[in-house]
Amino acid sequence: MTTPSAATPALRTVLEADLWHRVYEYEHDDDGVRGFGAEAADKLGVDPKRILKTLVVRTSDGQLANAVLAVADMLNLKRVAKALKVKSVKMAEPAQVQQKTGYVLGGVSPLGQKTPLPMVVDSAVSQFDTVIVSGGQRGMSLELKTKDFLDLANASVVTIRR
Repeated sequence: MTTPSAATPALRTVLEADLWHRVYEYEHDDDGVRGFGAEAADKLGVDPKRILKTLVVRTSDGQLANAVLAVADMLNLKRVAKALKVKSVKMAEPAQVQQKTGYVLGGVSPLGQKTPLPMVVDSAVSQFDTVIVSGGQRGMSLELKTKDFLDLANASVVTIRR
């Protein structure tokens, strides 16, 4: 287990919970060609089904929630709405995402968010012993045991991918 010089809120959350983890750091490219998750998969040489992206949605009743799924998958907004028991959801505005989570886009971690939001995680994560999530900044990822991640995130596990 390694600790980078500046621990993000996501990493501090994992350290405080005393969980097994690995920290991966890589040089982030600002070329804007690839998505942040695809970049992480390429740079880390990891199956994009094991790297999770955190997308923040806004519900029809005005609340925000996290939808977490593999970077290789596309989000199904209707399934997210059903999981959250609301009429509909849409992607949240970037400025609101950054304000509520405390993270910049491309570095939004499901862990250690400034304002804890409800979380739904795609059921495909269950096929892996470990998953990789954003470490809370671009160019940093955290690997955790899947069960530990789900417990720490207090997540509901449902199918939310297309």
